Amino acid sequence: MKYAEGNADELKTKFWKAMADSPFVFLELDGQPDTAVPMTAQLDKDANSSVWFFTHKHSDFAKLGNATATFAGKGHEMFARFGGALAVETSKERFDHFWNNFVEAWYDGGKDDPDILFLRMDLGTAEIWNGDLGMLNTAKMALGMTVHDEAEEQHAKKVDL
Repeated sequence: MKYAEGNADELKTKFWKAMADSPFVFLELDGQPDTAVPMTAQLDKDANSSVWFFTHKHSDFAKLGNATATFAGKGHEMFARFGGALAVETSKERFDHFWNNFVEAWYDGGKDDPDILFLRMDLGTAEIWNGDLGMLNTAKMALGMTVHDEAEEQHAKKVDL
């Protein structure tokens, strides 16, 4: 791989900032592409090895197990694909922490809706791409010049989140 470990750490930091700015992912159960749907990831800055999701008990995600999320940041400056295992989150404190009006809009019964399923995705590895190649590389692309090596430096494979 062409990137240094420091670059991978920098990409991870940029990834978490981009996720905080736009926490929307496409989530799917592994091996079941027909389960892929847009979801809002609930993030905790002090727990970056997990993300949380509110869903319905009748959703495909109620099956739990391994899942993959794909992410495109605002302005397409950051892209990622990350995997992990879905499990039921039982912490009432964490549930209350993430509950807000946007979540409530999906549940007729509010916080006490019997159909709510609160999930935690314990994260494994990720592949992260930094889409911001800078002004010089953008000019090179406009002139038809190659930027492959520079782009590879902005790509981290199998990064532990």
